[in-house]
Amino acid sequence: MYQFRLDDRHVHRSHFHSLRVQCVFALVSAIALPLGLLVALRSESVIQLPSTYTTLWWAGLASLLTLFALRQIGGYFGLVLSKWILPVYASSVGLLGCIPIFLRLPYSTVLLALCIVSSLVSFYIHALLMARARRAVCFFVPVGRGADFETGGQLRMIALDSPVLPRIKKAILVADMHAPLGPEWERLLTEAALKGHPVYHVTQLREALTGKVQFDHLSENSFGALVPMLAYKKVKRVIDLVSALVALPLLFPLLVCIVLAVKFDSPGPVIFRQRRVGDGGRLFEIYKFRTMNVVENGEDVKASVTVEDDGRITRLGRFLRRTRLDELPQVLNIIKGQMSWIGPRPEAVGLSNRYAIEIPNYRYRHLVRPGITGWAQVHQGHVTSVDDVGEKLCYDFYYVKNMSLWLDVVITLRTLKVLVTGFGAR
Repeated sequence: MYQFRLDDRHVHRSHFHSLRVQCVFALVSAIALPLGLLVALRSESVIQLPSTYTTLWWAGLASLLTLFALRQIGGYFGLVLSKWILPVYASSVGLLGCIPIFLRLPYSTVLLALCIVSSLVSFYIHALLMARARRAVCFFVPVGRGADFETGGQLRMIALDSPVLPRIKKAILVADMHAPLGPEWERLLTEAALKGHPVYHVTQLREALTGKVQFDHLSENSFGALVPMLAYKKVKRVIDLVSALVALPLLFPLLVCIVLAVKFDSPGPVIFRQRRVGDGGRLFEIYKFRTMNVVENGEDVKASVTVEDDGRITRLGRFLRRTRLDELPQVLNIIKGQMSWIGPRPEAVGLSNRYAIEIPNYRYRHLVRPGITGWAQVHQGHVTSVDDVGEKLCYDFYYVKNMSLWLDVVITLRTLKVLVTGFGAR
């Protein structure tokens, strides 16, 4: 399935955004500059050391991996590239560092430190140059929904007065493909595509700018358009299972501490169980640490809703909810194949039935396994009203439609921020 993302390759047209230029810039910063500095500080004999070669390929691969990852995740809605350089690069260095450490290959800590500093500085400089580069112009056809299309100032939009191709190189054209454009406008869009101009449907651009799938009626997003990448769905299940099996023994000491804390904090069961709606609309029982003085099975709509400053929440429960530690037992749901680490948040049975009646196409969110965290959670947090749920559904649809490894990486990194700030907790 073709996935549209509004990244720098679509919007910017300067040499700073060329993959070849970026690769050369990254390798020079990761290898040539640190090696030259080390030779100047010591002597040319360091070039002949095996540790030098090990360190240089380690730093070079880490830099290229970081560059590729940043280019992949850089186009998702709301992402400021400079904020992701450090965590992505640190992850790349750590991941690739397992190879020389495991194989006991010699490496130079001094040279590695120089490579890391040089690479980080180069990435931040490159991000600054990209941000200051000339931004391309979007021209829209003033017919149908294209006539009142707004981007909120994120792009420079110019309405076309006549069906004449703009002279600006690689200008982006936007049109409402479902509107009766007429032969002249359709001929213009065809000519633009043949000459290499990006041509997008107004809905595609709106999704990229908002991170949400907009739907007015069924034909706007048919069932086929929302079917996720089935191949990645299978790979994702393997990743979930392996990572959950690895995480469970590591989390065991923390789980024991929370079990004892919940037991002594308030009377009642330690584990809270509730019926939720999962993949394919199948029901399952979710596991959480109990954070309330009352327990219900998910059938009662009112009891399933957590309001602001809910009096049912225990003292310890507020801390567990803010830090999301109450969700840890759902590792068992992941192992059982009922949930994923990342996906639309599963709703209680009563709430799901209510939303399915009041919101058209609500059940499309059940095309993928529900998750502990998700695209909607890192943008909205906890919601209860039907209007807010409708907004949340737009985020869920965006994830279902664009589900990929790189979107999961973005959600994972944003979830770490949510854990620190307690965003959206109730």
